[in-house]
Amino acid sequence: MPCCRPGEEAHSSGDDAVASKKPIARPAICQRQPTSWGSPDKEAPLDEDIMKISHPKQRSEPEAFAISASTSYDVEKGFASLEHVVLNVQGLTCVSCENKLHRSLSIVPSVQNLRTSLILCQAEFDLDLSIISVDDVIRAVKRTSGFICERLAQKGQDLDIEVVGDTVHFLKQNFPAGVITSVLLDKQTIRIMYDANIIGARDLLKTIFNLPVQLAPIKSQASLAAGNRHVLNVGLMTLFSAVLTVPVLVLAWAPVPKRETTYASISLALATIVQIVVAGPFYPSAIKALIFTHVIEMELLIVLITTAAYVFSVVSFIYQLMGHPLTTGEFFQTSTLLITFIMLGRFVSALARQKAVESISIKSLQTTTALLMDSDGKTSGAIDTRLLQYGDIFKVVPDSCIPTDGIVIAGMSEVNESMMTGELRPIQKLPGSIVLAGSVNGSGSLVIRLTRLPGQNTISKIADMVDEAKFSKPRTQELADRVAQLFVLIIVSLTVVTLVVWISVGIVLRQEAGSTATVQAITYAISVLIISCPCALGLAVPMVVVIAGGVAAKRGVVFKSGQVIEIARKVVHVVFDKTGTLTQGKLAVIAEEYFLESQVSTRSAILGLTSDVKHPVSLAISRHLRAIGVLPADVKNVKTVTSQGVEGIWNDSIIRAGNSRWLGLEESPLVQLFLSKNLTVFCVVSRGTILAIFGLKDSLCPDAVSVISELHQRGITVSIVSGDDRGAVESAASQLGLPASQVKSRCTPANKQQYIKDIMGNEGNIVFFCGDGTNDAVALAQASIGVHVNKGTDVAQSAADAVLLRPFLSGVLVLIDLSQASYRRILFNFVWCFFYNLVAILLAAGAFVHARIPPQYAGLGEIVSVLPVILIALQLKWTKLS
Repeated sequence: MPCCRPGEEAHSSGDDAVASKKPIARPAICQRQPTSWGSPDKEAPLDEDIMKISHPKQRSEPEAFAISASTSYDVEKGFASLEHVVLNVQGLTCVSCENKLHRSLSIVPSVQNLRTSLILCQAEFDLDLSIISVDDVIRAVKRTSGFICERLAQKGQDLDIEVVGDTVHFLKQNFPAGVITSVLLDKQTIRIMYDANIIGARDLLKTIFNLPVQLAPIKSQASLAAGNRHVLNVGLMTLFSAVLTVPVLVLAWAPVPKRETTYASISLALATIVQIVVAGPFYPSAIKALIFTHVIEMELLIVLITTAAYVFSVVSFIYQLMGHPLTTGEFFQTSTLLITFIMLGRFVSALARQKAVESISIKSLQTTTALLMDSDGKTSGAIDTRLLQYGDIFKVVPDSCIPTDGIVIAGMSEVNESMMTGELRPIQKLPGSIVLAGSVNGSGSLVIRLTRLPGQNTISKIADMVDEAKFSKPRTQELADRVAQLFVLIIVSLTVVTLVVWISVGIVLRQEAGSTATVQAITYAISVLIISCPCALGLAVPMVVVIAGGVAAKRGVVFKSGQVIEIARKVVHVVFDKTGTLTQGKLAVIAEEYFLESQVSTRSAILGLTSDVKHPVSLAISRHLRAIGVLPADVKNVKTVTSQGVEGIWNDSIIRAGNSRWLGLEESPLVQLFLSKNLTVFCVVSRGTILAIFGLKDSLCPDAVSVISELHQRGITVSIVSGDDRGAVESAASQLGLPASQVKSRCTPANKQQYIKDIMGNEGNIVFFCGDGTNDAVALAQASIGVHVNKGTDVAQSAADAVLLRPFLSGVLVLIDLSQASYRRILFNFVWCFFYNLVAILLAAGAFVHARIPPQYAGLGEIVSVLPVILIALQLKWTKLS
């Protein structure tokens, strides 16, 4: 019997589930055994299936830890409580900062599975709470690196309220069941985390608080809010530095009366303030990094450069007061202008990076208000979507955004879901239809019953998957990180060489005094130190991955790892499952034959056996029997038999239904007749007697022919590997123009895995596998890139590397095109980083006789270096994809 596919096995444990090493790290396949036969209901709408995502965090370890606390066992220590922690980190500006953060966290006891993201300014890890608390980790990071961290809430819903009165007294009150915790955000704002299944937001505000409260203003999502705060802080410090620098420049360069001592004293005071207030935070950060994590980073170079310029000017000022001025004089304008330009470069870089991340934010698609309806069916007014709770019914008026996921209970309209699934054609919505948050209603009004709260709806789930990819690091990024770690040492070495060369040139060739030659050499050395910039190198890959993730999600594709984007362009072979992937998975009964006189009891028994089984074949049989008015019989002890079918007890006898091979009916003339018509065969027997034989047929997906034709034009080999009967598989292959040599039928999960292994070979060919069922999980895990068509099971989804949010295969072409476009931009970024640093360092070092970069302008280098990297990544948003 065609089980999880017609004739295929369900996902099995044991050796079949063991995949060989692959070029991509992936989440472990869910170990929970399926309790139903095959995949979920194929008739469920796409919208519903999106929410079946089971997406454990990708780990280097075999297990994927749960979001909430979980337990693990250690032979010596016994059971340990592991909790997944995500921290927002303030102050991450370059790859050196990220490396410092990683080292600071890696030396903390019990931190496991650590990952950091420069783009998101976040770190995530699993923590053994029996050894150290999250607060202790945050304090340790601040002590060793200077970074300020805050934890992101991951349990339940959260509600920010403003309290009028004593917030301390408010926090000490006894909260009702359902409230998880409360946190003071500022003097009057408190964040309450609660379980929405126990208590709703409006009930929470109405019933439990003794003090008057109101909702706090809506804040952007935590990661964006942290980024905005960082941009604001850097901007204010840049402005403050500029305000103090301008007078120093005027006194140094403007044609004003000569009052050297007075002007120098004013410049000294202003430069000292800039050095302490603006450049001061660099000192503890650089020193901590050197002491605790043994990292020489860019901030240390900034400290050395600005300190050298400032100290040299102070010494020159002292000599001037003593009546023995140096030939160079004091140059406080150099240190102040240098610091200002460094801060300006960081501000522009941080602002551009933040705007890039915001531009592809998925969660920003959500609206902030909803029209709530009362029990009488009347609109009670607009409320903040944060106050929605389970059981609510809301109204969506024409041309407005749907606030959260729900089911239509009244009204008709067409809804544009393109921003969520990439489907440009409006989808008609009727009573019973599922609607997605963020989609736009058409000309009709809809009354919708809420099914998921804003923090747990489709947008939130997809955004979590997109963010997951931002934490991953492709191999090219790992190479860039290693280069960046050596970058500072290389620059220090070049600086020393520059200093020695110019001192030698001044003394030997120009016959200058030693002090004059040294001062001149110092200006060249300072320029070399400050003009070099590893920031662009650190952003070259992650910035492209971040933008690519947002672009893909808005076109109906979500990739879970940055490595997918890195290698998808090199695919040489795409392997498709048939049922539910190339075909629509909506089987229809074309022929049926009963072998007993009492067809009524036979049909009832078959319906009783298959009614609770969620495989497309079983669903088609159940749907067909119910349509003709059959009532299910009482069939007991129903259980699935992996790769074979289903069995139970009916009238004290075993009844089995499944593929003809399992039931020994392959030679049956009727079975052969159905197979010759390219039908999927479903047989039912009891007590050795054939009760019925059904013939079912499926239809191809609308874009299957065009997608496979396009893959062939690109020189990519296409195969079908299916568990269905030979006739059904060959019929589909014939319609798609595939040769018999590229078609495999009656394959078990182990057969699929071995087929992909053989294609990949020892050369490591890049192979896609596209499937949707539980029995595809092993093949999805084995392939270089597993692509899950999102109408299947959570087990298959967790094993995949990419998910097509809508049941159209064109997402495969989007993934390949996006990989090629991303690769070109990453390559450009690397070339630009090399070219910039080569030319900039040569200019700063004085390699060109008539051109150089003075030290006070070298701080602009970060803008020149980083902006092209960000802009070329942003250009992905307008790239034409298939």
